[in-house]
Amino acid sequence: MKNETVLGHILTLLTIIIWGTTFVSTKVLLRDFTPIEILFFRFTLGYLSLWLIRPRLPSAGERTTRRQEVFFAAAGLCGVTLYFLLENIALTYTFASNVGVIISVAPFFTALLAAWLLDGEPLRKRFFVGFGAALTGIILIGLNGNFVLQLHPAGDILATLAAVVWACYSILMKKIGAFRINMVVCTRKVFFYGLLFMLPALFIFDCRLGLERFASPVNTLNMLYLGVGASAICFVTWNWAVRILGAVKTTVYIYLVPVVTVVSSVIILHETITPLAVVGTALTLAGLVVSQK
Repeated sequence: MKNETVLGHILTLLTIIIWGTTFVSTKVLLRDFTPIEILFFRFTLGYLSLWLIRPRLPSAGERTTRRQEVFFAAAGLCGVTLYFLLENIALTYTFASNVGVIISVAPFFTALLAAWLLDGEPLRKRFFVGFGAALTGIILIGLNGNFVLQLHPAGDILATLAAVVWACYSILMKKIGAFRINMVVCTRKVFFYGLLFMLPALFIFDCRLGLERFASPVNTLNMLYLGVGASAICFVTWNWAVRILGAVKTTVYIYLVPVVTVVSSVIILHETITPLAVVGTALTLAGLVVSQK
């Protein structure tokens, strides 16, 4: 049991490290793709990758009931379609710094929903202490750049909804984990429904499927990183970790995303880091430790 718990923490940490560096790939791809196009290509590639990882159809023990399919559909709607659409649209109405801080509140919403809907994940005082420390640290990390926290109601509300939607996804994956179905199969089903619900958005946002853009090795490599690494592999490892650790303990690791972003910015983009960002990183890590203790 202890070894399984350690595995859960390792899987979550590896996932967060990759997710925290995806901003570089996304930033590069935005030169030739719109946000909805990146989203569609990314999860289509992720879905196909999961078929390559496990090409056979679900076995007899993995066939799902209609009730279970509803959970998969809800997870696809929340974790793939709504979360990323809300986050991307929010970025068009408000500062990226606002979205970054608000999305980091997802563990708080997850804890509230878990205490209400899940057995064995009660709220404790140290969670709120850790949440306060981590959120303060995340705001200080934002001050490493041109951070201006101003209210932009439309964008800020959409970002808040994105955080709530991710909390719902985490709860749904905890429920799906109880089905004891292979996690690659579970994630593939989630991606299928996510892409299905995404189809109307492709027409609304005028998505262009011009494949000639993949003639550029830079575009191809970055899309592979997002589709295979950050989507196919990371969603499997994240969902597996939720099954082991629970929704709250896993989601708390989202606090680390800004930390990974700052470190990768220094290493990859050679950006400077301020003393405020160093203090913010320390507070965020302390908040994570307190929340997980």
